[in-house]
Amino acid sequence: MNRFAVLFQSLDGTTSSTARTLALAAYLREAPEPDRLWTIALLTGRRPRRVITAGKLAEWAAEAAGIPDWLFAESYSVAGDLAETIAAILPPAETTTNRSLSDWIATLRALSAQDEPARRAGILAAWAGLDATERFLFNKLLTGGFRMGVARGLMQRALAQATGLDEATLAHRLMGDWSPDTTTFAALITGDGAQASRPYPFCLAHPLDADPDALGDPTDWLAEWKWDGIRGQLVCRDGRVFLWSRGEELVTDRYPEIVAAAQALPEGTVLDGEILGWAGAPLPFATLQRRIGLKTVSRRTLAEVPVIFMAYDLLEADSTDLRPQPFATRRAALEALATDLPPELPLSPLARFDDWATLAAHRQAARDRGAEGVMLKQRTSPYHAGRKRGDWWKWKLDPFSLDAVLIYAQAGHGRRAGLYTDFTFALWDGPALVPVAKAYSGLTDAEFAEITRWVRAHTTDRFGPVRQVVPELVFELGFEGIAESPRHKSGLALRFPRMLRWRRDKPAAEADRIETARALLAHPAPRAYL
Repeated sequence: MNRFAVLFQSLDGTTSSTARTLALAAYLREAPEPDRLWTIALLTGRRPRRVITAGKLAEWAAEAAGIPDWLFAESYSVAGDLAETIAAILPPAETTTNRSLSDWIATLRALSAQDEPARRAGILAAWAGLDATERFLFNKLLTGGFRMGVARGLMQRALAQATGLDEATLAHRLMGDWSPDTTTFAALITGDGAQASRPYPFCLAHPLDADPDALGDPTDWLAEWKWDGIRGQLVCRDGRVFLWSRGEELVTDRYPEIVAAAQALPEGTVLDGEILGWAGAPLPFATLQRRIGLKTVSRRTLAEVPVIFMAYDLLEADSTDLRPQPFATRRAALEALATDLPPELPLSPLARFDDWATLAAHRQAARDRGAEGVMLKQRTSPYHAGRKRGDWWKWKLDPFSLDAVLIYAQAGHGRRAGLYTDFTFALWDGPALVPVAKAYSGLTDAEFAEITRWVRAHTTDRFGPVRQVVPELVFELGFEGIAESPRHKSGLALRFPRMLRWRRDKPAAEADRIETARALLAHPAPRAYL
């Protein structure tokens, strides 16, 4: 754990991507192989399961530190992070240890199988033998909330430096359903025992924030609709079908109609596309959400929320990797393949245009199709791993917006600890304000600091970490869509709400009313066209 703690301090102590890459590369060259493997797993989201609840950890830490629960709670509200709070309030370590990261993870797994008294004794003993940084990391592993703030691309660059292998090759080998229990560091890096289920790294687009005229000749580009669903890859290998989300979650069992339709695909085929709720036309994303978290799907849900896999790229055919080929070539092959596929696997239609003005008109009409805008893909572009500027662009519609009143505030976590950054906003419903959305992004650090000072001076009530404030501040909220929702007091749910600006010019009385939000629901339903 000592070596891992030093790595954490090196990564946490700088914002320089070069310095962070060098530190991680050095660790990946020098650490024992089991620790290297676990570090890669942790940095790619493969975290151990939670061993104990946060409430129990807080209770045991307060007892070990000899402080009352209320003081621990106040400390937590200031620090904004449970693991950091515990590491800070505990007395200095009684002993020192030099156990490896993989050894500590084995200890955590053993604790998870024991009863509560044994878990408590094991955790207290661990705290007594770790310094503050090691305790912090140990606590993160305990809660299953470990994050080191390292982007996937940085980790891949560091691994490439440590091994001498190509980044794109490593990106692919790190994909899929693996864990330190199912492979070794050497097997993972060399690709030995590659999984049939393994997807490819997703190719991502950059937002297009201006008119596309600067992109040059429009005939160099193809355009599709920007769908509001779940990005996925459909993998057909070794006689089996695997469906992956962009977050590298295997979701095969959640969408049986897509899997059944995929039986028609030839062996050695991989499609890139979008999982969409579909009933002749796209269903609202809020409807699709009813299926996202389900492990098993009932007949009723299958009937009420039918889905399709809208295919828009062919990544592998006849077990041959097509990603290096131009997009126009892959698209032509996909069109040929799609002629014999069932309706659950439709081809994403092109938005055909000869000039940028026509494409702009397509974009403006995107909501009539249930789309968020258009995607632009250069005809000659390969399928990159990750986001490469210049080849793929997403030209989304301008967001919906409402002016709403701030009514609740909560402190952030990590870098935002000590600042109020998580806000609840409301609209007028008659003489009352009704909560309609939560948002925590879109403002500058200086604005968050100013609002924090205001919140502290204008708090009217407290509910744990949440502060109710005088309803005075107005913010313009942007969001991608709106749907009815019985789970919310307002009866509405906003899609991806964020703060566009602080409306210092507008008093609370002039904020929008709930009727304004409901009027947005009146947008015509998407028309069927497949």
